[in-house]
Amino acid sequence: MKITKLGHCCLLLESKGKKILTDPGAYSDAQNEITGVDAVLITHEHADHLHLESLKMVLQNNPQAKIYTNRGVGAILEKEKLAFEVLEHGQTTEFFGISLAGLGEKHAPIYPGVPEVTNTGYLIDNYLFYPGDAFYVPAQRVEVLALPVAGPWMRLSEAVDYAKQVKPRTAFPVHDGILKTPGMAHRLPHSELEKFGIRFLPMEPGQAIDV
Repeated sequence: MKITKLGHCCLLLESKGKKILTDPGAYSDAQNEITGVDAVLITHEHADHLHLESLKMVLQNNPQAKIYTNRGVGAILEKEKLAFEVLEHGQTTEFFGISLAGLGEKHAPIYPGVPEVTNTGYLIDNYLFYPGDAFYVPAQRVEVLALPVAGPWMRLSEAVDYAKQVKPRTAFPVHDGILKTPGMAHRLPHSELEKFGIRFLPMEPGQAIDV
């Protein structure tokens, strides 16, 4: 699988000749130029994961792309008359020979009184898990983990402990677009996870890796 980090949580995943885009949010705009996208996965409704104008541009450039998301995001898309398929916790589907599974139900708590939203992580081809804004631990084996490393709902130490729970072969950082110097949040996971046999691959926007 080839992974290109467009920014923050927006990833372009290429597998079996298909391209899957995750969370076209407001913290990145490289997705606005991408073509050949077959599917879009949206974990939740926060603006850094769902930016409607950007999503519309993605669909304009990729009219064949199919959106998979949860009902919380779906309610927003319905108002915009954008087609989607619901894929939530415990649900699975197959997309051109690529399995997709929804895992997790709630966004991690931010602060008392801040409304909770539905957050659905996605296990792609029983290989890569992108959790969105939550520390959901799949029962299934995960080979590659998109690891959130910064946000108002988490501490960096929690990210490290989460990766140790999931026990992937490889992890790489996401959810770091709020940082002035994202690389600073890559150092601790890199040094600590290697001790547990987890390869951590720091990634900057625009960088691609094969895993």
